[in-house]
Amino acid sequence: MTINARAVTDIAQLLREAAQREIMPRFRRLAEGAVRIKTGPTDLVTDADEAAERHIAAGLQAMLPGCVVVGEEATAAEPALLDRLADAELAFVVDPVDGTANFAAGVPLFGTMAAAFQRGEVIAAWIHDPVSDDTAVALRGEGAWNEAADGTRTGALRVAEPVPVSRMVAGVSWTYLPEPLRSRVVTRLPGLGSTFHFRCAAHEYLLLASGHIHATFYNRLMPWDHAPGWLLHREAGGHSAQFDGSPYDAARVRAGGLICAPDRDSWQELRDSLLGG
Repeated sequence: MTINARAVTDIAQLLREAAQREIMPRFRRLAEGAVRIKTGPTDLVTDADEAAERHIAAGLQAMLPGCVVVGEEATAAEPALLDRLADAELAFVVDPVDGTANFAAGVPLFGTMAAAFQRGEVIAAWIHDPVSDDTAVALRGEGAWNEAADGTRTGALRVAEPVPVSRMVAGVSWTYLPEPLRSRVVTRLPGLGSTFHFRCAAHEYLLLASGHIHATFYNRLMPWDHAPGWLLHREAGGHSAQFDGSPYDAARVRAGGLICAPDRDSWQELRDSLLGG
C-alpha cells in the first residue's frame, strides 16, 4: 500500500465530505449535551468530532483496505492505537476537528487534519479548512500545495523568507511547558516581532507553510496535532527540530518540544532566544 498523487486528491475529497456532512451542519447548531469535557475545561469533544472521525476512518479503510487509522477520539478510548504508528505498513492519524474549543464556541477557526505514515515515516499530509473549503496538501519529496474542491492545485506553498528574531511573527503555544521553562519562555516573548496563539494548530500551520508567519513553537506533540503541519512546513522549504536539535519523529515522540522556522539558522536563533541560557 502506498500514497500517490491520485490518492492524495481522493483523501482530500474525503476530508471535505466529512466536513460538509458532519462538521459544518453542526457549527453554531450544537444541541444540548453535544459538547463534552475530556481531560479538562479546554479539552473538549463534540458530536461533530466523533461523527467526522467515523466518516473519515470508514472512507480510508474502504479506499485502502488494511490501513491502520489512529483517530484522536478513538485513541482517547484505546490509547494502544498510538503504538501502531511506528510499524504499520500504512497508517493514518486523524484529527477530525482541530480547534474544538473554537468550534464549540462558534468561532470559525478550526480544521480537519490527517497524515499518512509508512513504517513510521510521514509520507503525506492534509489540512482542510471547512469554512473556506480549501485543503493544503503535502506529499513527501513532491512539495506542498493548496487544492481547491475540484482537485485543482491553486498554488504551491512556500515558507517565509528568513528574518531576525526581532522581526519574526510566531505562533507560540507555551501552556504545556513545565516550570521553570515556561516562565523563561514567556518572559522572552517580547524579543520577537509578534506572537499569537489561535487554539488551533491547523490554522497556525497553514499560516506557517504559506509564508504568512515565520515560526511556530510547541511543547506537547500528539501526532494528529503536528504530523500534518510538520510535513507541510518541511515540503514548503522550512526547517524544524525538537528543542534539543534532534529531528522530530512523529510516530514515536510525544514531548520534547518542536520549533519550526524558515531555515536552520533561523531555527537556531529562535531556539537560543527563547530557550538558551
